[in-house]
Amino acid sequence: MKKAMLFLLLLSPMALRAQQGANYTAPEGTVLTSVNIPTERVVTPTAADLNCAGFISKPIGTKHQFVAGGVESPFTTRFATGEAVYLTGKYEAGEKYTVVRELVDPNQYELFRGQRSALKAAGQPYEELARLQVIDTRGKMAVAKVEYSCDTVVPGDYVVPFVEKPTATFHPPVRFDRFAPSNGQLRGRIILAKDFDSELGTGGKVYLNVGANQGVKVGDFLRATRTYEATAHDEVDSLSFAAAVDEPTQAKQTLVDPGFLDRPMGGPVVHVSDMPTRAVGEIVIIGVTPSTSTGMIVFSVEPVLVGDRVEMDQQ
Repeated sequence: MKKAMLFLLLLSPMALRAQQGANYTAPEGTVLTSVNIPTERVVTPTAADLNCAGFISKPIGTKHQFVAGGVESPFTTRFATGEAVYLTGKYEAGEKYTVVRELVDPNQYELFRGQRSALKAAGQPYEELARLQVIDTRGKMAVAKVEYSCDTVVPGDYVVPFVEKPTATFHPPVRFDRFAPSNGQLRGRIILAKDFDSELGTGGKVYLNVGANQGVKVGDFLRATRTYEATAHDEVDSLSFAAAVDEPTQAKQTLVDPGFLDRPMGGPVVHVSDMPTRAVGEIVIIGVTPSTSTGMIVFSVEPVLVGDRVEMDQQ
């Protein structure tokens, strides 16, 4: 009996995926294959994903509250789970706080044209480092215990009131249309990624230039998309468009025209601007501010890049 129940439990998700695939109707003019419309199986964010993702916002207003040191100061400057740290400012015993760090990227190279101005308009990037609980307030500085750390805490890191992160509701496996035209829904852009990464896969954290003011909320799904014109305007990737694509046996040379090359005509011409926009991944929103949002990549078919566009997905 137990074996039968276990078999049914294992069979249920398989049956759901099979039913979902069977009920999906391909758009007119489309042949349903795993190349253009694969099955999307999303990854659910963990507690660490939710509490360690970071964010971009307007500068925080509690800069008088920060970590001053710890029990082993000055011999220890990095603190993690289970250790005691000292905090400047006024606190009450039992209060919980999140430790955040103002970030600056030492590499000033733009990953896409206009990234600096986009970040300046969005706000200040912050890393979420740890959760603290105040355990003693008898001196001029409060003593707090690091309950959970995403990374090591150092003196000068700021503390802000802890807020429980809401969880997202996830959909069952669905079909992911790689070449779906724009649906006219909310559009934005990935302007930065956690740890200043430039290429990300499933599980990666990204920061978008749209937030609550634009109707974005925790649990929304957005598609990351990319055009071939975007590749053509990249200083490095565009060099591949200038490479020969012909075989020696071809009678006429093929011209791949990204819009700025000056090459002799005569053979077939491929216009990059005519190539379809392709979807590269699915992002779930795990945090929002008025003008920005933090997302986690829960499904990807190729690397998601900083600079990729995003569009609200209504599936």
